[in-house]
Amino acid sequence: MPLHDSADTPARILATAVVPWTSRHEFSADIFRRQVRTIANGLTRNIYVFGTAGEGYAVTDRQFQEIATAFWNTSLEFAVAPMLGVISLSLGTIIERIELGRRLGFRAFQLSLPSWGALNDRELESFFSETCGRFPDCHFHHYNLLRSKRLLTSVEYRRLADAHPNFVAVKASTSDPAVVADLLAVSPRLRFYFTEMGYAIARRTHDVGLLISIASVNHRRAREFVSGDDARRAADVADFEKMIASLKEIAGGRYHIDGAFDKMFVRFADPDFPLALVPPYAGPTEEDFELFRSRLPVGWRG
Repeated sequence: MPLHDSADTPARILATAVVPWTSRHEFSADIFRRQVRTIANGLTRNIYVFGTAGEGYAVTDRQFQEIATAFWNTSLEFAVAPMLGVISLSLGTIIERIELGRRLGFRAFQLSLPSWGALNDRELESFFSETCGRFPDCHFHHYNLLRSKRLLTSVEYRRLADAHPNFVAVKASTSDPAVVADLLAVSPRLRFYFTEMGYAIARRTHDVGLLISIASVNHRRAREFVSGDDARRAADVADFEKMIASLKEIAGGRYHIDGAFDKMFVRFADPDFPLALVPPYAGPTEEDFELFRSRLPVGWRG
């Protein structure tokens, strides 16, 4: 199922569904379903699961199958265009999880490079051949992040895009104008999704997608961030910078995993969403969330 644009946005929003855990670290299917419905109805129908914020690195094979199945069924229920993230140190496990996703019905997948060691050029080509090349009926996004120990540039992306027609998009979290400009050298062959800071830069010249992160604290304002002009986005970026500084101060080094922050963002739309991450990773406390909410810029309060 391909991703699609929402009718009311000039450039689409791509959102993550994070995983809610019970006090016994078991998957809470009801809360997850409610989250997907809220995102689909209020923000975007382009939703993925098991990115870095979705703790895709932490789940067992049993949990992966359980949550992927729940996401597929929920996507059908709420007319979502779903994408399944696959993260592992093992290429064999990545292949098996893509196969499982295909059996469920997924045709869009997000890849992250194995991170035990930075892949060299030969290994990089092998990784894409064994994923994109092995499954020509599927579409693949690559999440270009430093946790994988190698950030790709337009040089690698041009070569990979030429080799694999079903490699269609890149997700990137950067605020560096030079990095944004380099990546966009491969547009429109590859579709790019940037988090808020990079998105504001890229939208000055290109039709890119928003890989939504901190803007998800307020779905209405997030949609306005996408549909507004460059001046509006610049004002919003100033608010995002304040929010990010506040989050870093509140966390104080006690937690650092992406999902710890994304679960706080989900809380604004679902006050009962649990904040815990799968051990050993630490997450925010209830007091952390309330402090962050009290510091939210006025324009982003619900």
